[in-house]
Amino acid sequence: QVQLVESGGGLVQPGGSLRLSCAASGVTFSRYIMYWYRQALGKERELVATISSTGGSTNYADSVKGRFTISRDNAKNLVYLQMNSLKPEDTAVYYCYGVAAWGQGTQVTVSS
Repeated sequence: QVQLVESGGGLVQPGGSLRLSCAASGVTFSRYIMYWYRQALGKERELVATISSTGGSTNYADSVKGRFTISRDNAKNLVYLQMNSLKPEDTAVYYCYGVAAWGQGTQVTVSS
């Protein structure tokens, strides 16, 4: 059974940084593309970033390009989302997705 568990969310001031982590278990993690999504209150869930199984290819939503970086450590079954220059509009619940499974989400709030 696949399990994804996110961590690293919190409250940060505009311009600050956070690093989210997603720990995977119950799956041969290195075979799969992984994704970070987010959902702001009252809005639809949107794709933020994608990383290939080897980590050699990444893609980003235009709204986060140049500020966010997705990476992975296949030896540790972890995928990360480094978020820099955070803006209030980045406030959302962030979800890890892969292998047809969702994590429970971690809240990111950007506010002064």
